Amino acid sequence: MKRLLLFFVCAALVCPLALALFAGCAGEGERSTYTIDAAYEDGTLTAEMTFGYCNDTGAEQEELRFNLCGNAYREGAAYAPVSKNFAASAYYAGESYGEMRISSVSPCAEWEVCGADENVLRVRLASPVPAGGRCEISVAYTLTLANVDHRTGVTEHTVNLGNFYPVLCVWEAGSGYRECVYASNGDPFYSACADYAVSLTVPASYTAASSGTVAAAEESGGRRQYEMALQNARDFAVVLSEEFSVEQRTAGETTVLYYYYDDAAPQRSADLARDCLLWFSDTFGEYAYETYSVVQTGFCYGGMEYPALVYVSDALAEEDAAYTLVHETAHQWWYAAVGSDQTMHAWQDEGLAEYSALLYFEAGGAYGFTREGLLRTAKGMYNAYYSVRMQVFGEADTTLDRALTDFGEYEYVALSYAKGELLFDTLREGLGERRFFAGLRRYYADYAGKLAAPEDLAASFRNKGAEEIIAAFREGKVVM
Repeated sequence: MKRLLLFFVCAALVCPLALALFAGCAGEGERSTYTIDAAYEDGTLTAEMTFGYCNDTGAEQEELRFNLCGNAYREGAAYAPVSKNFAASAYYAGESYGEMRISSVSPCAEWEVCGADENVLRVRLASPVPAGGRCEISVAYTLTLANVDHRTGVTEHTVNLGNFYPVLCVWEAGSGYRECVYASNGDPFYSACADYAVSLTVPASYTAASSGTVAAAEESGGRRQYEMALQNARDFAVVLSEEFSVEQRTAGETTVLYYYYDDAAPQRSADLARDCLLWFSDTFGEYAYETYSVVQTGFCYGGMEYPALVYVSDALAEEDAAYTLVHETAHQWWYAAVGSDQTMHAWQDEGLAEYSALLYFEAGGAYGFTREGLLRTAKGMYNAYYSVRMQVFGEADTTLDRALTDFGEYEYVALSYAKGELLFDTLREGLGERRFFAGLRRYYADYAGKLAAPEDLAASFRNKGAEEIIAAFREGKVVM
């Protein structure tokens, strides 16, 4: 996700502020499956999800747990999905609420909605699933959307369906299922890859922008049914609008689609999406999917990434929109393909996406962004955070690895984005061009379709110095 960094004032700075073994999906192996049959009408999505579980945990499983992101929008939620700094702009028509209501789960022994914030569906299976085994359950649910410019909600021009279904929690050996509360900082999502087949029926006036491929939509009785599919993806998103126009480009074997309703130069935006997708493919490794959709939409931050689809906020000026588009495209490598625990190590994908955007603009010089200017902005943001904390409190915690809920809002951006970007520039300077880019290519090749720990990233450079640089930044031992 790309935030509008200039929003914050200095006063925001003074707000209170083990290596896991991951069970991710194999790139070409057996995966779990989500088959979703849904219908949208007037702010409500009714759906049935058939989940085909592939037990790749190495242990027998008696239950499954799913994150329910849609429940973050309900009235009285313990963790508000939007921070106070952005709430006024996000809730464009005043207070509004939504929820994800589970109506049935079958077959199973029992099920309940639980978790720290009614954010988890726990399902005790009818019979245990052995390691390597499979089972299938169906979950019927209703998602009521808030009127909000956010990942999931009805905006002024679109309907954002990000995180619109129950998502299997990641299983970590030694600690079990990781439940994710919906922090307003960062992207509170952590999921393994699966295969998706989504059937979505909407009023015929709507066009659907989707993760993955879209079959020809069938229309009947004033309704339109879309059939969508995506393989080896860690989540899936759709954006609906009655106002979309579309620009199409080709990037190698990939179809690039730009959906917009308020862009004075849509051809330029579509060209940028194609060009940076090609450049990242040449630099890091081949893009993973057949399609890539860039979607202009209502969103209170700059942008948001999903596999094969990204949001770009309709509130951005041209240069900010261009930078956001490139940053979110970089997330197709660092998040969509190479997954990581964003809830504990946000720098691992956000810092690398920021630095990847720097690399693209450095190589092409487009839109006036330069390496020097972008690094100067990152250092300024980090130093502002550091100096104010030192002046006010006499200390400044600059460690990178912590839960999203443990960050102050400016602190999160200054460390996960700005310090993360500086980390990768320090690596590049220390390793040299050849070793640095070889390490990133190796990281992508080895962990695409999987979940990578910070130690996996460090080991990809095959250099003791690189491991020491990353460790020093993570532990807060580096002051820029």
